[in-house]
This record gives sequence, structure tokens and C-alpha cells, in this order.
Amino acid sequence: MSQKPGRTVAPEPEPEDVALDRALRPQRLDDMIGQERVRENLRILLEAARARQEAVEHILFYGPPGLGKTTLAHIIAHEMDAPLRITAGPAIERAGDLAAILSNLRAREVLFIDEIHRLGKVVEEILYPAMEDFALDLVIGQGPGARSIRLKLPHFTVVGATTRLALLSAPLRTRFGAVFHLDFYDEAALDEIVTRAARALHVAIEPEGSREIARRGRGTPRVALRLLRRVRDYAQVRGNGIITGPLAAEALALLEIDPRGLDDLDRRVLRAIIEKFNGGPVGLETIAATVGEESDTIMDVVEPYLLQLGFLDRTPRGRIATRLAYEHLGLPYERAEQPPLFANGSNG
Repeated sequence: MSQKPGRTVAPEPEPEDVALDRALRPQRLDDMIGQERVRENLRILLEAARARQEAVEHILFYGPPGLGKTTLAHIIAHEMDAPLRITAGPAIERAGDLAAILSNLRAREVLFIDEIHRLGKVVEEILYPAMEDFALDLVIGQGPGARSIRLKLPHFTVVGATTRLALLSAPLRTRFGAVFHLDFYDEAALDEIVTRAARALHVAIEPEGSREIARRGRGTPRVALRLLRRVRDYAQVRGNGIITGPLAAEALALLEIDPRGLDDLDRRVLRAIIEKFNGGPVGLETIAATVGEESDTIMDVVEPYLLQLGFLDRTPRGRIATRLAYEHLGLPYERAEQPPLFANGSNG
């Protein structure tokens, strides 16, 4: 997935995010804020594996970007006192690339594969026996003289991350012993994350200031932390260095991020559906062409948050803007009622 650079509320990491993410990343489950259900289930898995002195079973995280999948991989490795090796689906182009990684793993090591849905089919077939039987099947030689050998691997853990669970093949999905969905963070959790980050950055912030940033953080820690940095700059240049509620609101309004965390692209998507297509339904590709963005960006970055807010509905016939979207944009809700998809067993 690609998207145009410079979007402040983009959940994908930017170069300036990397150092801060690393500095603020929690090392233990007890230090992590939010995702309570996932953390509690992970705690049980990890404690049981430690008690048995075994590698923890393979784990898959899925959900929108920026919610902590990489952070959780680091936490799992720390909790298991195990090394962490990081790669990504697009980086493993050939079966030999994965074979080289697997053959160098140590016992209980954690292999984190980001964007695991982008692994090629041939590469996946190398991964299946490695995950299931801890074995690496190799073919030596070519033609009639070729022979297959099986190398035993130490027991290790694959932690996979994906934003597109539906694109993960069924055989690969079934090899994960635990599958967890990461959801958007609530405002209270984001508020706590922003407050903690401000303290680490030695930024003076009032409770109303952190709440204002959290409110517009789109339920995504990475976005909230990026907004904190932008507001910090504004407070330094236009204020006295202290982030208050009104100052945070001014700074974020200047960035065209509204009180619900929507930016120009979000509003253009909603307005396209409402003003050009009478509120929908309208197809994803049509929306993308109308606003001049890639369909993957609309699906992976824009839609999840609009769905979370209840501003958008996905239907078999396309996307529909809800009454809440009209109200947020200050538009009259006059969309003509659409006929039901199925009437008396058919659509028409």
C-alpha cells in the first residue's frame, strides 16, 4: 500500500516517527496502555509458555496500521527473554530468502513478519512446514538428480502482522495458534499515552491539552504522538511552551484536523459520496478516482476510522455515508432512500 507523503494523520510510520517510537515503545505488557483484551490473552499465553520452558505458539495480529502490532512483537520477545528478528512480506522475494532466515533462527527466537499477507505463494510453502513441524524442506540439485532433504529447526515463534486479514491464505492462517484483532484505542487510553509521551519529551502539557490531542488522534497512538509533536512546535512558536486545551485546538485547526480527527482527505471522501453520488452506495474504485487517491489508501487508511465513527457503511453494493456524516459536515440529510438489496429474495 502506498500513500502520498505529508498527511499528518496517516497511521503509517514516517522517518521522523521511528526514533520516537523506539524511545517510547513499552518493553513489557504491564507498561502497555490500551488493548486490554489482547494484553490479557497474551499474558496467559506467555506465562504458560515460560512455565513449560517452550517457545510461545505462533501469533497473528491484524487490524488497521499504527495500533501496536510491531510493539507487541517487541514485547513478546522481551517477555520471553528471546531474540527478535524483524522482516516484512515484500522483503522476502524468493524462497531462498526465507530459507536463509529460518536456518539461522535460534531456539525460542521470535520472527516478526510484517505485512505477512504479501508473502508470495512459493515463499509461503517454505513457511508451512517450518511453522507446523519446525522443519525446512530443501531441494538439492536440478533435473533427474535433484533430491529433497529435510532440516530440523529449533522451536521458534512466528509473529505475523497484517492490515488485510482477508488476503491471508487459509493454509497460512490456520498455522497460527492465536489470532488477535487490534482495535482503535479509546480516548482515555490515548490521553494517557500522550501524557506519558509529553513527560518523556519534557513537554509541559495541561490535562485539557492532552485530552484535545487524544480526541483528534483517530484512536491511533502513532497519530496522537505525531500530533503531540506538531502541537509542541506550535506552543513553542505561538505560545509560552505550555500545551493548553485552547492552544492544542488552535494548532490542530491550523493543520485542518477537525475535532473528530478528520483531515482534508477524510472530508473529501465523505463529500464525494454525499455530493456526487447522493450519499451512495458507490464503489471503492469510483471513490478513489473521484478524490484522486489509490483505492488501497482509501480502504486501509481512510475507511477504518470512518467506519469506527459510524460515518460510513459498507454494503454489498458499495459505500454509504450515514446521517452522522451529514451532520458532521453540516449538510442536510436528504439522501433518497435506496431500495433494499433483496426484496422477496431478489434485488430487482
